[in-house]
Amino acid sequence: MSRPVLSALLLLVLSGLPGRPAPALELVMVEQAGCPWCARWDAEVGPEYPLTAEGRAAPLRRIDLHAPLPEDLILDSRPRLTPTFILVDDAGRELGRIEGYPGEDFFWGLLGILLDRAEPERDGQD
Repeated sequence: MSRPVLSALLLLVLSGLPGRPAPALELVMVEQAGCPWCARWDAEVGPEYPLTAEGRAAPLRRIDLHAPLPEDLILDSRPRLTPTFILVDDAGRELGRIEGYPGEDFFWGLLGILLDRAEPERDGQD
């Protein structure tokens, strides 16, 4: 078969497959313009975050501190400072949060704790 025919067949097969499911977890970053700690997180963690196991398990979603809270989020309380990182499940319910940015090493450790705590809750949903 020629290359264009194979490409067309592959496209046809892939178009019939169901879409990727929504991630079971999401990490919501609450930020605001001019926040130096948000900028530091962006420089130290931001570029590598989506490439890590943590980033794949809980993709990042950014929201502004001063904007209305998205209706699909069910938080324990409104964030007060930036950055605040809130781990939510697929229903938008808060599972835990990190208030402030404690530096790259501490951030990864604290995020790991949140993700580990989320596992039993996710296992119970199956």
